[in-house]
Order: sequence, then C-alpha cells, then structure tokens
Amino acid sequence: MTPWLGAEFVLEKADKLGRLLENALLSMLLFGMIGLGTLQILLRWGGAGSFFWGGEAIRLMVLWIAMVAGVAAAREDRHISIDVLSRFLSKRGQDLAAIVVDLFTATLCFALAWYSSIMVGFAIEDAEVLLGGLPAWWFQSILPIAFLLMAYRYVIWFFRHLSELGRQGESA
Repeated sequence: MTPWLGAEFVLEKADKLGRLLENALLSMLLFGMIGLGTLQILLRWGGAGSFFWGGEAIRLMVLWIAMVAGVAAAREDRHISIDVLSRFLSKRGQDLAAIVVDLFTATLCFALAWYSSIMVGFAIEDAEVLLGGLPAWWFQSILPIAFLLMAYRYVIWFFRHLSELGRQGESA
C-alpha cells in the first residue's frame, strides 16, 4: 500500500482541514464582531440609531467564538488547567493523572453535548427565534456540536496518553 493512502495520511489531512476551518471561522467571527460593534457605535454617534439586532448578533458571535476556541484548545490539549501535582509526580504519575483528566473531561463534554442538544430540541419545539425571526436553534446548535468535538478530541488525548504510558511500561 502506498504511504499517501495510509490512515496516518488521512488523519493528518483531516487534522489540517479541521485547523484551517476552525481558524477561518474564528477569524471571520472575530472580525465580524469587531466590525459590527464598530458600525453600531458609528451609527449611534451619527444619530442614525443602530441595528435592532446588532447587540443580539454580537452576543451570539461571542458564544460561537467561545465554543470554536474551546474546540481549538482541545485540539492542542491547551484548556485552562491547574497543574499542582506535576511537581510532585513522576513522569508515570503525570501520565496517569493526564489519563484521568482526559477521561473526566471527555465524559463531562459528552454530558454537556447531550444536555445542550436537549436545549436545542426545546428551542425547535418552542419555535424560538433570534435576530428578528431566524430560528434560534441555528445559532444554539454550536453548543452540542462543539462539546461533541471537544469530547472526541479528549478521547483521542486519552488514548495518546494511554499509549505513552504503555511505551513507558515497555521500556522499564
């Protein structure tokens, strides 16, 4: 089998595409939020009022930025953490702690994905609208999707750390 058809090649390309999409979405949201906020201010200063949906749109962009950034942070295993034990643990102990944290984080993200999908279901059922008439679930759907992606990434980190722990056991 040629190397360009291997699983590692496919995973590497999928990872690069994911990074590109996440970074592009973050950039678009950030520039859109800054642009809309600036335009709102300029319109108010000019006495023309502002867009009635502007504040709500900015709040939604903040939500989307936070969730997409969370997915990007999970990609690099760079979420906020309190690292008290690493000074006192051996390398093996640190890897064991990382496995426990990864499993806990993945479980929590799966639970948040589940419950946020229920919330999105309620928004669909109640026909909630945002931005003057658009279905709210379109915007709220970022929650279960992002939490599911974060859970997926932490399952991968779990297996990476487990593999590292196994390699340490082989070399000992």
